[in-house]
Amino acid sequence: MLFQVGGQGTRPTFFEMAAAQQLPASLRAALTYSIGVLALRRPFFHKVLDYEDEFFSLLMLVLETHSLRTTDASFSESLYGLRRRAVNVQVKKEDARSVSGDGIQHRGLEKHQKVLSVAFLVVLPYFKSKLHSIYNKEREARLQASLWGDDNEGFNDAEIYEVRGDHVVPTRTLGVETLLRARVMKKFQKIVGSCYPWLHASSEGLSFAYQLLYLLDATGFYSLGLQVIGVHVCRATGQELMDTSSRISKIRSHERERLRGPPWLKAIQGGLLTCLYTMLDYAQTGLIAAVFFFKMMEWWYQSAEERMSAPTVYPPPPPPPPPKVAKEGIPLPPNRTICPLCSDKRANPSVVTVSGFVFCYTCIFKYISQYKRCPITLMPANVDHVRRLFHDM
Repeated sequence: MLFQVGGQGTRPTFFEMAAAQQLPASLRAALTYSIGVLALRRPFFHKVLDYEDEFFSLLMLVLETHSLRTTDASFSESLYGLRRRAVNVQVKKEDARSVSGDGIQHRGLEKHQKVLSVAFLVVLPYFKSKLHSIYNKEREARLQASLWGDDNEGFNDAEIYEVRGDHVVPTRTLGVETLLRARVMKKFQKIVGSCYPWLHASSEGLSFAYQLLYLLDATGFYSLGLQVIGVHVCRATGQELMDTSSRISKIRSHERERLRGPPWLKAIQGGLLTCLYTMLDYAQTGLIAAVFFFKMMEWWYQSAEERMSAPTVYPPPPPPPPPKVAKEGIPLPPNRTICPLCSDKRANPSVVTVSGFVFCYTCIFKYISQYKRCPITLMPANVDHVRRLFHDM
């Protein structure tokens, strides 16, 4: 085996790390879908969708900060029973909390490592999302300019005039600061449009390289951010999972003891903290339920769309009934290869489209040119209804 697929040891498998990394994207899609549904009846939620990046980043900032303080793991990692441990190779044995099987010593996260973790988990994805949106706008503007031309040139220099008596006086000219800000923003968009593809490709390439090395067990870091921070993601022990609730209660009681002021103010602050912690607990539970509900709905609609889009194979329709032979028409010969007009074997077989009967080309052409009808059914026809058959069936 080139890579680990089982669940043994403290090192998480590649699939556990990938699932933990993809959970925020699924959470964002679930929230966007839910808010979009609510916005159909409550237009107020459209404002939340207009600031989707800011709303989601603020939510993840609260969740990641709370999760790192209480469990030493990100929000998604804590759901999968993972913990972050600082890598310290040259550390004394009495200072180390745990030692992995490969001799690397781990210890708890420090304060600056938690801050950097929040930066890599929340701040950098936010800026990446904003740069991506700016790049998309710049690309659309370039495409529109290439198709229709730039019609906005010189608009910033326009003036608004007002008629005063017999004179036309400019009432307002765009300020220098406004023009400068617009030009700087335009240049910034052009820079982003030219540099973002390279930055995105480099970021995705580094991410792929680290994931491949982690899959092949060549490194203990799943991403570049973890290596910059100096953190390994490990499986939590059974005792750590059992002590999580007690640790959270200790942290909350310690924060209540740090409250200062008169007793009535402490009571109010304590009630606010209790409400905040309750909201955080319900938010985590609700977000987990939202992710699973979104995944279930995504699977449901995807399977329904596949069933609807799958081509349905119907049985071939029965052939139409043959046209009736007119009483005054020419009778059909018993042999189908015989022309009804000349009573010889057909030469250059041709069909009359209004009836479907086959004749010799010269025979039927002369007959229809003279009588303007099919000789068997007596249905009206002309020479345009004669079609050459290249295979005599």
